[in-house]
Amino acid sequence: MRDAVFFTKKTLRVRGKLIDLSTPIVMGILNNTPDSFYDGGKYNNIKSLCARAEVMLTEGVTFLDIGGYSTRPNAEDISEAEELKRVLPIIKELVKRFPEVNISIDTFRTNVAKAAVGEGACMVNDISGGRLDEKMFETLAQLKVPYVLMHSRGTPQTMTQLTEYENIIEEIIDYFQQRIRLLSDLGCNDVILDLGFGFAKTLMQNYFLLNNLTYFKALNCPILAGVSRKSMIFKKLNITPAESLNGTTVLNTLAIINGASILRVHDVKQAKEVISLIAN
Repeated sequence: MRDAVFFTKKTLRVRGKLIDLSTPIVMGILNNTPDSFYDGGKYNNIKSLCARAEVMLTEGVTFLDIGGYSTRPNAEDISEAEELKRVLPIIKELVKRFPEVNISIDTFRTNVAKAAVGEGACMVNDISGGRLDEKMFETLAQLKVPYVLMHSRGTPQTMTQLTEYENIIEEIIDYFQQRIRLLSDLGCNDVILDLGFGFAKTLMQNYFLLNNLTYFKALNCPILAGVSRKSMIFKKLNITPAESLNGTTVLNTLAIINGASILRVHDVKQAKEVISLIAN
């Protein structure tokens, strides 16, 4: 199983250091939003956000993914100013309290990415893959930070209407190849791929992609799997996001077996346990 999963050793250069991905790592989700599908409004001030971050760091998270714009289906489209207001204070405070923390900024906006990196973030996680801000790629070349390139269509407000594919694997691979080439031409080499589970995909398409994740290893980039408590779990089981931890653990296990190097999760301890059980 080890040879099938970790066919090549991969690293990320983060803040001048190499992070080894030969054993999968965990990215913890930390949203400062009132309407995210699972934790919206749960952590809505500096104190509660920092307390949650400290728990995740204690549990062994490698990256904290800070988001101020909810990307659930049909989420409200907030202004850039509001997004900055939500994410910059927590980034500043986290860097102050935990100087060694690795912060990813979850945004599709160039100005938010620049401001966040200026305050100490060291990765950009873009749900749009650069489609929603034409300056994103050239900005990444200037920032020189790793980039999570996600596949999606449309916007959070329109993506549920854009789920028609002739061959979903071929189309997503082609999407990634084109965008990796653009990034490479600009000198951006630390690119992580996220298939975008739940973004412009039906429930069955999500499972088809997860079961065929291994095909995307041919692109020679680390793969991030973000299935934590998503509708592909709670709709299939007819439960709530709050009841979806067990399902998340099952799908995280499958993701690692099929080649994922990063698990993006709400629940760090359980994800780390999955990695310890099947990847060592």
